[in-house]
Amino acid sequence: MKKMSAWLLAGVMLVMGAAIGVTGANAEMKKVKIGTEGAYPPFNSIDANGELVGFDVDIAKALCKAANFDCEFVVQDWDGIIDGLNAKKYDAIIASMSITDERKKVVDFTAKYYNTPAKFVAKKGAGLDVGFDTLEGKAVGVQRATIHENFLRDNFKGIDVRVYATQDEANADLVSGRVDLVMADSVALLEGFLNTAEGGDFEFVGPDYNDPKWHGEGAGIAVRKGEPELLDGLNAAIETILKDGTYKAINDKYFAFDVYGS
Repeated sequence: MKKMSAWLLAGVMLVMGAAIGVTGANAEMKKVKIGTEGAYPPFNSIDANGELVGFDVDIAKALCKAANFDCEFVVQDWDGIIDGLNAKKYDAIIASMSITDERKKVVDFTAKYYNTPAKFVAKKGAGLDVGFDTLEGKAVGVQRATIHENFLRDNFKGIDVRVYATQDEANADLVSGRVDLVMADSVALLEGFLNTAEGGDFEFVGPDYNDPKWHGEGAGIAVRKGEPELLDGLNAAIETILKDGTYKAINDKYFAFDVYGS
């Protein structure tokens, strides 16, 4: 009788231990708020149902799953997105933010999760000679507080730089003829503008631009300084989704080419 009781007790303890383990695992899920812009298709935007969608959003969800994070999204205008992070409105930025030396002064970055060049777009047949000293007098639209704005101001002589809160606003002024060109990430321009009905009369002009001094090391995830646990968890998750095929599946959902880069 004592022997049977011992086995029964052991079984009960095993079941209780398993239950406690499951509860502990759930309790250990780190709650993480993700800041994103919601106005930069196809990377992040808000659909007709008011839902966040896009490559950044799907990558964020995959990273949270791989890292065992309990994540929620916070929408934030681009020009205040780093301030919002440091004010603790959210814990990480996943919004196609380029890793640059200037930004590294105020936030920490993960490794890149994609890297694509910048380009100009202009009206088809505009006959523009695109060079650092050949666009004098031309009006160029660009999103405010971006690497592209800095690149234009630092390199192109005599241009009229016009800044916008969102890339869609810059594109709209190109369509209306208020600016002669826009500059942005090439994929954002291709998928978010040229491949739409509004972009049918426009085309890429000039070369690719991907100078690390201005364009950085690719798009990474920004976190507040002094949070190595979160940073390490996100870096490990990036490696996981690259290796297990999750990244490729998300890439192929949006693009017919590899956006991760070499």
